[in-house]
Amino acid sequence: MRTDATFPLTARAPGEVIFRRGAMPVTAARFLAEVAALAARLPADGPVLNFCADRYLALVAFAAALSRGHATLLSADRSPQRLADIARLHGARYALADTDVALPLPVLRPEAAPSEAAPNPVIRADRVAAIAFTSGSTGEPRPHAKPWGALVAGARAAAARFAVTPCTGIVGTVPAQHMYGFETTLMLPLQGGGAGHAGPVFYPSDMAEALAAMPAPRLLVTTPLQMRALLGSGVALPPLRAVISATAPLAAGLAAEAEAAWGAPVLEIYGATEAGSVASRRTLEGDAWLPYDGTAFTITEDGASVTVPGLPAPVPLADTLEALEAGRFRLGGRRADMVKLAGKRASLSGLTSILTGIEGVADGVFLAPPDLDRNPRARLAALVVAPGLTPQAVVAALRGRVEPAFLPRPVVMLRSLPRDPVGKLRQGDLAALAWPRH
Repeated sequence: MRTDATFPLTARAPGEVIFRRGAMPVTAARFLAEVAALAARLPADGPVLNFCADRYLALVAFAAALSRGHATLLSADRSPQRLADIARLHGARYALADTDVALPLPVLRPEAAPSEAAPNPVIRADRVAAIAFTSGSTGEPRPHAKPWGALVAGARAAAARFAVTPCTGIVGTVPAQHMYGFETTLMLPLQGGGAGHAGPVFYPSDMAEALAAMPAPRLLVTTPLQMRALLGSGVALPPLRAVISATAPLAAGLAAEAEAAWGAPVLEIYGATEAGSVASRRTLEGDAWLPYDGTAFTITEDGASVTVPGLPAPVPLADTLEALEAGRFRLGGRRADMVKLAGKRASLSGLTSILTGIEGVADGVFLAPPDLDRNPRARLAALVVAPGLTPQAVVAALRGRVEPAFLPRPVVMLRSLPRDPVGKLRQGDLAALAWPRH
C-alpha cells in the first residue's frame, strides 16, 4: 500500500443503509451529515476516548474524530478507573460517551440528529485512526496503533470473505470498543457492506429481538460464551445467513449444535489486537485456517508473523502455526501456552478443549502455577463449571484422554468463571481461585 494512498471515510453509496436505530434506517448520506455536525463541536486536539454503548453513536464519534485528525482510544473495559488510566497514560484530551461517567477530562455527548448534507472526507491511509488495547488477560493491556489503511483493508477483506452485501443485517454482541467488535460491527458497515444494529445486545432475548428487527440476510457476530448461553436458553432465532465467532477457541461440538439449531454455517475469525482479523474457517470443516486476501504469513520453527495490508511491518504472532497446502495453516496453541511435565509437553488451551468437551461440563479452564518450571511437585489446576459433577468425576473423565502428569490437582468447582463481557479470562483472577492465599 502506497504511503500517500487515501481512502474515503465510507465506501458506501449515499442512499445505502449503513445502520438501523430501532425502526429507523440511517443512510450513508445522513451518517456523513451527522459526522460533520459532531466534528464541528469537537476540541481542536485529540486523541479522544470513545466509550459509547450505542453502536451507531460509537461509529459517529469515531468518524467525527477521524475527520478532525484525532485518533480514537478503544478499550473494551468500560470501568471508570480503567478509562481514567487510559486517558491519563495516553494523553486523551476529551471523551465521547452516551452515558454518564466521571472522568478527569471533558466528556461530550454525540447526538444523532438531522443536518445538512456533508461531503465524504478523504483520509490518508497512514494516519493513525485508532489505538486498540489488548485485553490484559496475561498482564497490563498494551496499546496498538491502527492506521486507517489497515482498518479499511481489513473491513473490505472481511466483507469479501463472509459475502456481506449492502443488504446484510449485522447484529453484534461484542462491545464496539473491542477490536473484534470494532472491525465487524463498525468498520464492516462503514467500508465493507451491510447495515449495523445500533442497540445493546447481550442476553439471548436481546439477540433474538435484535435479529428479528433486521431484514434478511442476517449475520450474527458473537462469541463462544454467548453462543453457549443462547443455545442453552432455547430462544428461537429468525433465519440467519451465518454466525461469526471469535475471542476464544470454538469447540466443534458447540459449532455443530449451533448449526443444527440455527440452520446456518458457524464461521470463526482468527486474529489479534496487534494485527486485526487475518484469517477464518468454518469450524466443522476442519482445523485449517484460510488467510484473508492480501495477508501473508511467514511460518518458521522459531515462530510466525503476518504481513497485513496497511501495517508498516510484519506482526509477530503469539501462536505457533503449522503451514499447510494452498496457503492455509493450522494453529498449534500459544507459545507461552505450552507446559512441560514429566518429560511431556502439552498446550493449556488444548487441555482446556478436552475439559470443556466432557459431557456435563459447561465451562472450564486449565492453568499452570507460576512455579511450574522450578517446583518438581507443582501440578496443573482446573477450574470447572459442571453442575452435577464432582472433582473426582471430572478427573475420571480426563483420565485416558490426557497424560497422567497433566491430570489437574486441584480441580476447583465453580458456579461460573470470571469472564469479561467478551469471554476473556484474566490470569490473576484465575490464579486467585485455583491457589487462594491462606
